[in-house]
Amino acid sequence: MTPNPSSRPVALITGAAKRIGATIARVVHTAGYDLALHYRHSRAEMDALCIELEAARPGSTCAIQAQLDDIAQVPGLVEKCIARFGRLDALVNNASTFYATPVGDVTPTQWNELFASNAQAPFFLAQAAAAHLKSSQGSIVNIVDIYAERPLPGHPVYCMAKAALATMTLALAQELGPDVRVNAVAPGAVLWPDAGKDYVDRQDLIKRTPLKRTGTPEDVATAVLFLLRDAKFTTGQIIKVDGGRSLAI
Repeated sequence: MTPNPSSRPVALITGAAKRIGATIARVVHTAGYDLALHYRHSRAEMDALCIELEAARPGSTCAIQAQLDDIAQVPGLVEKCIARFGRLDALVNNASTFYATPVGDVTPTQWNELFASNAQAPFFLAQAAAAHLKSSQGSIVNIVDIYAERPLPGHPVYCMAKAALATMTLALAQELGPDVRVNAVAPGAVLWPDAGKDYVDRQDLIKRTPLKRTGTPEDVATAVLFLLRDAKFTTGQIIKVDGGRSLAI
C-alpha cells in the first residue's frame, strides 16, 4: 500500500553517492526536497551522505542500490521511491560511465556498457517515472555533456551515448508535455574524471575558456535546481555549464 504522500517535493537522483551527484543531492535537499538516492557500488559514500542529510532533516532520504545496465532493475528505483515517499516530483539522470573507446578496439561490451548508463537507463527510468511526474506536474533533468555536440577524440561511443541522451531530452519534452518539463545540463570541465581521458593539457584548456577557470560541482547543481524548481516555462532546453568553453573547442 502506498504511504501518505510526503508534504515535501521528492527527487530521485541517480549516481548520487559522490562527485557531482552528491553535490546535486545536497543542493536539492537544502532547497527542501526529500530524496531517493541511487548508487551502484559506492555504499560507504552513500551511507555517509545519508547520515549527513538526515542530520539536517530526519526522514528525508532513501538509498536505493541498483545496476542500471540491468534494465530489469530500473523500474524498481521508481517503485521504491513511491513506496517510501508516496510521490515523485523530480528525476535527475546523473549516473554515467566514461572511458575511452578508440576506433578499431571498441567491443560490443563497451558499446553496451556506455549506452546502458548514458542513454538506455535514463530513458526507461523516465518512462517508469512519467505517470508519477505527470500527477505532480514534475520535471526531469538529464546530465549530458558538451562533448555530445562536439565529440571528444578517442571517446566516440561515450559521445554518441550522450548525444542520444541529449536528443532524448528534446523528444521527451515533446512527449511528456504539458505535464512534465524535460531539460538537461551539459557540464564542461568541472571535475576531472577518475578514469578515461588524461587531461595533460588542463591549463591550456582553462586558458581557452572565457571564464578562465574550471567549474565546480555546485555550478552544475545550482543549474539543475533552477531547471527543476524555478524554470516553469522552460522545457526541451540544454544548458551548457562550461564557462563558455564550448565557444572555443
